[in-house]
Amino acid sequence: MIDIQNLSKIYKTKSGTVTGVDNVSLTVYEGEIFGIVGYSGAGKSSLLRCINLLERPTLGTIRVDGVDLTSLKSEELRAARLKIGMIFQHFYLISQKTVYENIAFALKAANLPKNQVQKRVEDLLEMVGLSDKKDVYPSQLSGGQKQRVGIARALANDPKVLLCDEATSALDPTTTKSILNLLKKINKELNITIVLITHEMNVVKEICNRMAIMQEGRVIEEGSVYDVFASPKADLTKEFIESVVSFEIPDVILDGCEGPIVKVTFRGQVAGEGVISDMLQTFQVKGNFLHGSIEYIQDLPLGIFIMELKGKQEEIQAALTYVEKRAAQVEVLRDGI
Repeated sequence: MIDIQNLSKIYKTKSGTVTGVDNVSLTVYEGEIFGIVGYSGAGKSSLLRCINLLERPTLGTIRVDGVDLTSLKSEELRAARLKIGMIFQHFYLISQKTVYENIAFALKAANLPKNQVQKRVEDLLEMVGLSDKKDVYPSQLSGGQKQRVGIARALANDPKVLLCDEATSALDPTTTKSILNLLKKINKELNITIVLITHEMNVVKEICNRMAIMQEGRVIEEGSVYDVFASPKADLTKEFIESVVSFEIPDVILDGCEGPIVKVTFRGQVAGEGVISDMLQTFQVKGNFLHGSIEYIQDLPLGIFIMELKGKQEEIQAALTYVEKRAAQVEVLRDGI
């Protein structure tokens, strides 16, 4: 659906050139929700704006639904953009127009016949749950309601792709969850491909199928959300994940541990099985649980446990080998004292 190859965006400033996006190649599949994560200045917003050519790439190509947008002339590009909706962090609604008029404006700009506008707007308002707000002005809406209007407006021309630029960053946690549920509904019911940029890993964990981590204009890690959470490679990825799934143990607890401390990660259905209890019964090893939880990502369980093991070294090693054979990933965080 979206194929980005060797894309770079270089900005010219008074003090020289700045590379916003540095040789990025990504593929977003049809019908999926793809998350792009990074801190401010990582290049994720620049990359997103290049996808619909709000910013023209310095180098590289962008194909959306098989069409190379970088090769299109002005009129062709305007037509192609109608199939790429976009929602923003700050809504950008027209304050002097009602909710109905804000959505209708997008349809009129696309030259939809007048006799079709009303029905289309009413259908969109029903989809986003704002049928009772059509005659209300933006100043009378909550932040979540404003974003729902923004989503309805982005869907006005029946796009195939929806680009979300920090769509939930200005919202409280409860409202964020409701907007994410709406996006999941839109993705499922309309089969719209969604690209979502954010600095919040909770958002990615909640809604995305696959993801990429950006740093200094480059993609440093990508994959399914489940795989990235289960086996992060880059230090920045680990930092982001720890903001959602924290396993920091106070030094006063660690100082009291004499045996090796291990982190055991269980993937898939095995996370719900009694692997550790089986291990403790099978081998002459005692376990002191320091931390643990089971997270659910795309409805798949991911179990992470940190524990101190006590016993003879050969028994501990045999126990860890046993756990690894049961589809677990074992990492020794600290050898015994």
